[in-house]
Amino acid sequence: MRARQVRRATALVAGAVALVLTAAGCSEGSDAEPGAGSRSTTSAPAVPHHLTFGVYGPPSELRAFRATVADWNAQGREQGQQPSGEQSGDQSQEPDQAQAQARPRIRMRTWESDAAMRRALAAGAPVPDVFLASRSDLRWLLDHHVTQPVDQLLDDRGVDFGDAYSRDAIQAFSTDDRLQCMPYGLSPMVVYYNTQLVDFDRMRRRGLDTPDPENPSWTFDQFATAARFASRRAGGGAGVQVPATLDGLSPFVASGGGAVWNDGTQPTSLSLSSDDSRAALERTLALLRAPGITLTPAQLARATPLQWFERGRLGMITGFRDLVPQLRMTPGLSFDVMPMPALGSNSSTVGDVSGLCLSRQAASTPLAADFMVHEVAPGSEAKVSRTGYLYPANLQVGLTNDFLQPGRRPETAEVFNSAVRTMQLPPLIDDRSRLEQAIAPYLHELVYGAGALDLDGLTARIDARSRAILDPGALSPSGSPSDGDSQTPSAG
Repeated sequence: MRARQVRRATALVAGAVALVLTAAGCSEGSDAEPGAGSRSTTSAPAVPHHLTFGVYGPPSELRAFRATVADWNAQGREQGQQPSGEQSGDQSQEPDQAQAQARPRIRMRTWESDAAMRRALAAGAPVPDVFLASRSDLRWLLDHHVTQPVDQLLDDRGVDFGDAYSRDAIQAFSTDDRLQCMPYGLSPMVVYYNTQLVDFDRMRRRGLDTPDPENPSWTFDQFATAARFASRRAGGGAGVQVPATLDGLSPFVASGGGAVWNDGTQPTSLSLSSDDSRAALERTLALLRAPGITLTPAQLARATPLQWFERGRLGMITGFRDLVPQLRMTPGLSFDVMPMPALGSNSSTVGDVSGLCLSRQAASTPLAADFMVHEVAPGSEAKVSRTGYLYPANLQVGLTNDFLQPGRRPETAEVFNSAVRTMQLPPLIDDRSRLEQAIAPYLHELVYGAGALDLDGLTARIDARSRAILDPGALSPSGSPSDGDSQTPSAG
């Protein structure tokens, strides 16, 4: 029976991979207590006094994680209590039985962000036994041999990979036919809109094309209509703001039938200059570059898009689930969410996946895996989901009121459920930040450039610059990109 279960979990992970080829701020948690430990025996390895759990996030989310750790530690104390009437000096229990009941306490180590945690680990900070990690860091973790696969360990402990988790979530942390980390949270990009500036009821009364209120999805034309409507009501603000970044433009490219990368697994270049990608960008940029539709560089110098949105002077912004708690605390702001618009027959979005990873040097791999199972259990993940920052990777939790939170904004929280199904994850690239820096001036020129848009020239330069990062062998003998580009547009 156990062998069949292991084969089932391994086959699921292998199938997901095959179907789509693909320390600053660190502190000890204030609630951490030293563990009592256990007596070492010759028949079983010693149980460590404690294990460490590394997590990042805003204070309220870290408090929720601490609550799940407190549950584990409390259960450990209960297991350590003797039955009523048993004498404390009773030696009748076999050493193996006593060892099996022992469990280490958990101490938390916290960072404000995944970037801060990665900087700390890269600088030599001890790797926590179990830790939260962004998928964007998976390539680095694997290249530096930080983690160990978790699929068989979790299957041995009864984790249901097949029904509770989507194949895409499992695939996100799968390489070499193994599950490297356990999916924990999903973060698809959606459209946040001010319901007073983008008033669908008022738009319908004016005969404008609006989304079906019973089916929260929309076409790009409906999105463009909403942006123009909001721009006229924003009091000197704008209708919509889309970041001039690869993530900001990628959903429009993919939805319009284009391809962002020339290969989904091991790209050697971006593919924005391909015919389909340019066609999708041309349609998107015709809206974003229209006067009054998006914030100007001068307006962005005065305040961020989020600040404009919070002040009620920006109709729509794109963002992730972690915006919800902050927007809820903004006085007088009425907001809701929609998925990314569809340029073609289907919408597409980007996002990130977080997962719980197991250190290759864990003090006790079996006990660390036990704790990981505790953290991915629906009850534990629901506690973190209630803070509003997290879309849970556990599908069962995503359908509960712990996530949907009826009566609180956004009213159509189920949009995150549908957005997860259209989320496209980028290839695992450790040089992503370097790539973004190299192409940033060209992306800025696409969205904010003055005068006529040189779409062909700019996309060719973007692809060439990306090739210099992703495939250095494509450089010409002179050391410049092979298309001969020698000019970089100003980002100002």
